[in-house]
Formats: sequence, structure tokens, C-alpha cells
Amino acid sequence: MSDRQSPPVSAILQANPVVAVLRARHAREYAPVIDALVTGGIRSIELTLSTDGVFDLLPDIKRQFGADAEIGVGTVISGDQAAQALDGGADYLVTPAMVTEVIRAAVAAGVPVFPGGLTPTELLTGMQAGATAVKLFPASTVGPGYIGQLRGPFPDMRVIPSGGIGIDDAADWIAAGALAVSLGGPLLRDAFSGGDLAALTARARQLSALVADAVQARGAR
Repeated sequence: MSDRQSPPVSAILQANPVVAVLRARHAREYAPVIDALVTGGIRSIELTLSTDGVFDLLPDIKRQFGADAEIGVGTVISGDQAAQALDGGADYLVTPAMVTEVIRAAVAAGVPVFPGGLTPTELLTGMQAGATAVKLFPASTVGPGYIGQLRGPFPDMRVIPSGGIGIDDAADWIAAGALAVSLGGPLLRDAFSGGDLAALTARARQLSALVADAVQARGAR
């Protein structure tokens, strides 16, 4: 579907197709939460630029967790932000909308990129520009059946739903054909406001198990 070579999906995301989306007041709050998620089996971590300090601390976070997780940068909306994220060592880029200059920067660097869109036109634009997969956002407004409808005209489209997906919804999205699922608040809950990080690890394990079961069931059909 792509008019150019798309950076491939990482082995980490293939092994556990869950992206944890992290938003906090400042990036210095990230480390203990990332540790709790990785302990629970979720190893694809998206640091959003709506959090202060991401670019400053990205190299440190990569050094601390790079052996166990892939660290992406999300809410990227310009070529300049894409360049800063790539310079800092981002393992992948995520956009909330279809920003083709971000896709181009990631493709040129050989780094996976997941641009956001909702309509068929937006999603096709992303795939044709070289996206590794497209982020269906906000996914909860359309539901898992939307992927099946997209599969008609676009059978090879790789879709990662994001926005309003709960832990109990994740398996339905995988069953519908999603490449992976992306969760923020429903997974993190109060982790950045003094919440129990052991409970976060338990939620991560639960989500990982539900998704793994859904992947296995889909493969058996």
C-alpha cells in the first residue's frame, strides 16, 4: 500500500502489541512508571510531548530502559519536533493527526512512525507516505467494527487504535484485526498522582495476557 519503503514493526511490538501512552506534568516523573509497566510486560512506551521535559530527558530514559523497552515520542506535530525526537534517540514517532512531514522524517531515518487519522482518506494518506502503521484516533468514536470496514478497500492497512480504549476493550480491537492497541489513562489511571505502582504492574500483566489470548485466537481462525 505504501509508495515508499515503510520502516518495519519492531520485534518488541510484535511480541506484545500494546503501546502505553504516558502523560505527566514533567518527564522526570516517568521512570518509576516505565519500570512498573516493563515489569508487567508492556515494553513499548510512548512519551508524549504534552509533557514538559521530554526532549531533555529522552536520552537518560533511553539509557535507563533501552535494553528492556522501546521508547517512542508521541504528540509529534511538526518536522522540527520530529527532528528533535530522532536526535534524542526515539525508537518510533507517533502523531495525533496526519502530519506528512513527520512521516517523511521518520521514513528517512528508518524509524517506525504511527501517524494519526480517522477517515479513510487520512489513513490511506499515511500508509502511502510510508507509515509503519496508522493510528486510528480517536478510536472509541468508531469502535472495533470500523477496522473491518476499512479492510474491504484496504486489506493490507495496518491499524493501531488509540483514544478511549479500556483494558477490557483491547481484545475486541485485536480480534477485529488491529496490529496493536494504544492505551493511556485507562491503563495508567493514578500512576502519576501517587497511585499504587504495583497495581499498575498488575494491570499491565492483565492487559498483556488479554491481548496475547486475542492474538492467539485470531491466528487460530
